Amino acid sequence: MKTVMIRIAVVVLVAAIAGAWWFDVPARMGWTHAQADASTLYGNVDIRQVQLGFRVSGRVAQTLVDEGDSVKAGSVIARLDARPYEDTVRAAEAQVAALRATFDKVQAGPRPAEIAQAQANHAEQVANLQNAQLTFERSRQLRPNGTVSQATLDQAVAARDMAAARATSALEALRLLQQGSRVEDIAAARANLQAGEANLAAAKTSLQDTELRAPADGIILSRVREAGAIVAPNDIVYVLSLAKPVWVRTYISEPRLGSIHPGMSVEVVTDSAPDHPYRGTIGFISPVAEFTPKSVETPDLRTDLVYRLRVVIDQPDAGLRQGMPVTIHLPSGN
Repeated sequence: MKTVMIRIAVVVLVAAIAGAWWFDVPARMGWTHAQADASTLYGNVDIRQVQLGFRVSGRVAQTLVDEGDSVKAGSVIARLDARPYEDTVRAAEAQVAALRATFDKVQAGPRPAEIAQAQANHAEQVANLQNAQLTFERSRQLRPNGTVSQATLDQAVAARDMAAARATSALEALRLLQQGSRVEDIAAARANLQAGEANLAAAKTSLQDTELRAPADGIILSRVREAGAIVAPNDIVYVLSLAKPVWVRTYISEPRLGSIHPGMSVEVVTDSAPDHPYRGTIGFISPVAEFTPKSVETPDLRTDLVYRLRVVIDQPDAGLRQGMPVTIHLPSGN
């Protein structure tokens, strides 16, 4: 019986303390309870994390930051062994040099010396043709007298025809050199050079990707890989918690939508430091209704349809941590 009486006394005492707090808080804030409910929203600091990894595979050579370290956007936080990628870049550079030389050669066309050589060759073949023609004429004139045989005449005819063909071939070769390179050959050489340059650019990009850089300011939450580990593309090496901007996710019921608007200033407080409010701005109001998530601690029914809000904190500090529950106070009169 005595134990029961003690338990009843404890329950009454707790109820009295809760009631005093409930009636005292609105009074200290200058609100009635109705005003407090209408001007208060509940939410959480958004969890904004990035899983970081290399875009290329390789052996981790260095891990430069540890868990809890602050990093700046663009700072190098890890490196792979870059030697294989450096070798690839050098090979691609050599290939581009060879292809550029080929393109320049095709575009420039034959050298003057090559044209002069072709002209000399053509002249030589013309002289051979003239000599063969004279031999044929002599043999043809002597054949009726029997001075030369029919075989000799036939050989003279064949020699004349072959000399004529050689002269024609030499002339066409000269004309080809004088016309220069074909447009199609120049286009093909240019395309090969561009393909080589693209391969070089890709090799350089892969070399740059051997350095893992922080995409934004933040704090390292975890280091998943250590130096010496072999990683594949997109394997997680670090998990980064983004420092800015700091967003608060909260919800508001449909009847109260008319009391807020994007750009409205609000006050955000945490349970750990209720006397240190943060200024925030409503930056986003969802156009789609949803059921109140269970993580939002409100006295309203959780089955009510609500709209998600994003509150951007103006000057965040270390007192706001991701996932932390917060209370949002709307301006009086809303």
